Amino acid sequence: MAGPSGIVDPAIFQSLQSRIDEDSAVRDELKDIISALEKHNRNVSFVLSRAHSTPVANLDDVLKAAEEPIKNVVETVSKLSQAASKLPYYKFNNMWSRQMQGAIEGLLFWGWLGGYKHEGGEPKCGRLLTIEELGEILNIPVNLKERDEFHLTLEEYLQSLISLVEELTRLARNAVTLGDYERPLLINQFVKDLFAGFQILNLKNDSLRRRSDGLKYRVKDVEDVVYDLSLRNLVPKKGGQEGEVKLEQ
Repeated sequence: MAGPSGIVDPAIFQSLQSRIDEDSAVRDELKDIISALEKHNRNVSFVLSRAHSTPVANLDDVLKAAEEPIKNVVETVSKLSQAASKLPYYKFNNMWSRQMQGAIEGLLFWGWLGGYKHEGGEPKCGRLLTIEELGEILNIPVNLKERDEFHLTLEEYLQSLISLVEELTRLARNAVTLGDYERPLLINQFVKDLFAGFQILNLKNDSLRRRSDGLKYRVKDVEDVVYDLSLRNLVPKKGGQEGEVKLEQ
């Protein structure tokens, strides 16, 4: 007597294959968007790197040149958000986390240089963009917990802050070569404040904790720049107080 041709219904695997195909299609879409975001991040970095060789008086030219690349980053992140929200966030976020950090790093440096004008205020050099402000600029949620959706994470923000300190450490040295002795003082206070902020945090992420431990060396690098200026009597004095310098635009 002939037995049944099969116990397992092939339709089960056909359904699984359909889901696999859907995931693959979204992955391919994501790869194209992520590649574009990486390209735009490089363009932003290229333009903003001119700040290292541009006097403060001409910094507006750099910020204006950065407007178009930053707009491209914002638009690409919007596309990434739409595509990524089709998938479980924490299953796939490692695909774009590095590129998102690159986007945030560029925006943080741009904001620090005075490129961001918040509502009701004027652009100001030396300003730290909050994670909420970055979310508004990119038009994406931040630190989501109640739903599985594309967002900017606290870890991405904190990693980008560390990269900002590294960029500003370079800027402190290069400012001196341009004859700008005020900006290193502003950077000195800024990185000290950021370092103090990181000291408050109890970081669980190993990579983030190791990188944050290295901030003390960046702080020392900037302090050395200011110390050398002091030895040469090049520290600007305002209001009779040495080192009280505010650099605004």
